[in-house]
Amino acid sequence: MKSRRQFIKLGTVGSLSLITAQSCSSSQNNDNYERATPTPSKNKPIVISTWNHGQAANKAAWDILKNGGSSLDAVEKGVRVTESDPENMSVGLGGLPDRDGRVTLDACIMNHESNCGAVAFLEHIENPISVARKVMEETPHVMLAGEGALTFALEKGFVKTNLLTDKAKEAWKNWLKDSEYQPVINSENHDTIGMLALDEEGNLAGACTTSGMAYKLNGRIGDSPIIGAGLFVDNEVGAACATGVGEAVVRVAGSAIVVELMRQGKSPQEACEEAVKRIMDKHQNLDNLQVGFLALDKYGNYGSSSVYAGFNMALKDHKNDLLIDANYTLEW
Repeated sequence: MKSRRQFIKLGTVGSLSLITAQSCSSSQNNDNYERATPTPSKNKPIVISTWNHGQAANKAAWDILKNGGSSLDAVEKGVRVTESDPENMSVGLGGLPDRDGRVTLDACIMNHESNCGAVAFLEHIENPISVARKVMEETPHVMLAGEGALTFALEKGFVKTNLLTDKAKEAWKNWLKDSEYQPVINSENHDTIGMLALDEEGNLAGACTTSGMAYKLNGRIGDSPIIGAGLFVDNEVGAACATGVGEAVVRVAGSAIVVELMRQGKSPQEACEEAVKRIMDKHQNLDNLQVGFLALDKYGNYGSSSVYAGFNMALKDHKNDLLIDANYTLEW
């Protein structure tokens, strides 16, 4: 059947970064997934994350995991690297602002006991993921937003920081010249780092953090701080996170759907592919639709899938620095 768009590239989240205990000696792609795995595999600890900027983050996370640290500590410390990188213009410090020139951040974190915390529309704080963890561990709530989130962060000792770098400010001013102050969905101007980890104890955790859609309406919140959309962890099954256009992910409760599909017996790869196809089914116009999912099950098997018209995606084994072509063309 040919409809809407032909030859949409459907592949792995590009580039998915991963480090595993086994990847030091061999590359693996989980093609031979065993649904009835009786015991946890040797593929732990493991950390995987989205996009090229996840590689530096994975190194920080791996330093914790390889020394017996927890998956929760690993994902928090890992994504903090990206949040604090001023050259990354889609997360934390240096993130592109909304159409009013304000950098607003969203983040969430979840552990193996289904505890979770999130912040949304947070300004002036470089590491929103750590504020989200404080929400999880030191309040009875799951999410704080806006001024309330900022007040909470400052009370907990976080330092107020100017997040709008000169580079991001210049990009915003150039956008203003031609945009007529109208926000648009632009697949080149948004991103997220999502990270999933499985530690030596067999416990899963995940983190997700972003500065959201560039030049968005002030107050816009995407999927990244929403448990069940941008991130979901169930220690009995697995974990999943999302990247791309948040509105599309929210509409299908994306990460929760991926985990539930794994619960029903699908491999992480199959679950991610099914979630992407559901999103494609619900969108009449696929132009500028960029969505990807990353999944890790309780045995250390992983998978990812994304749709991004006109772009190739790839799977990257970080330790071996191998780029594995994992694409196929879906006739749609």
